[in-house]
Amino acid sequence: MKLVIKPEKGFGKIELELGEELWSEIEGLSERYSVPPERVIEIALLGEFKEPGGELEEKVWELEKEYAPLRFKAYGVSEDNKLLAIELFGLIAENNQLKRFLRLKPERNLELRKLISYYLQ
Repeated sequence: MKLVIKPEKGFGKIELELGEELWSEIEGLSERYSVPPERVIEIALLGEFKEPGGELEEKVWELEKEYAPLRFKAYGVSEDNKLLAIELFGLIAENNQLKRFLRLKPERNLELRKLISYYLQ
């Protein structure tokens, strides 16, 4: 595989030949981390890769411990909202049926229907 590196400014460029073994390793890293092969080469050349662990990883785990219960509660509230929206939709339909039975004009409350559809998503 032939690799051509062009600078952002200027005319100079570097051309080099990569072996099949090295190219397969680059493609493996590309698939593993879901990034294009060009980005893998750029990271390797610029030295932007970082070793995991250390103080940053501990902070991430602390934040995860702190926010996991909040995310779980938010999910519970979201599911409760969906159930309430379904129940409200059913009550509106029942109300409209009763109005038709009494030969009254059923109401079309579009704002309420939009709100219900929002919570059903």
